[in-house]
Amino acid sequence: MGRPYQPSLLRLLHGLTALLVLGCWLSGLFVYSRYDGRWGRLPFVPGGSWIDLHGQVGWFLLPVGLAFTAYALTLGKARLRRATNAMALVALVLAVATGKLMQEDWLRDGELHHLVYSLHLVAWLVIGLAVLVHVAGSLQLGGWPLVVSMSNTSLREGDLPGDWPSQIRRYLKRKR
Repeated sequence: MGRPYQPSLLRLLHGLTALLVLGCWLSGLFVYSRYDGRWGRLPFVPGGSWIDLHGQVGWFLLPVGLAFTAYALTLGKARLRRATNAMALVALVLAVATGKLMQEDWLRDGELHHLVYSLHLVAWLVIGLAVLVHVAGSLQLGGWPLVVSMSNTSLREGDLPGDWPSQIRRYLKRKR
């Protein structure tokens, strides 16, 4: 059996989303530890404006996450049949949506009672769990070759960035 191959557009959007989610998750851990910490704090939180950094990374995650979600619901729809993929995507949408509804001054002012903030904390936990389950599911499905195929930089004929518009057009024509 040959090595698994993932479409290049999927790899790009998945990789960017993964990096931004990791940045949001880690900066969110520092924000939580510094301003909330009801269920525990990190022993050391580096100095800096973690709320601002968290918001900036989230700002970049919004358009990338929207593009990734659009890909997942169209060209990648078959992959959403796996519960681990669907769970990770739902967690991403919940985290971004609740993050955009929050106001950064709530935490600075000690306002921890807002429903949107509570939902954002739930999304933060769910996305951490979803990523772990997603990676474990990928390892179970295809092992390390499948996981490594998401970071492969090789391209096949017909899967170059210039081919992405025609891939999308073909998908849209099939749906008519």
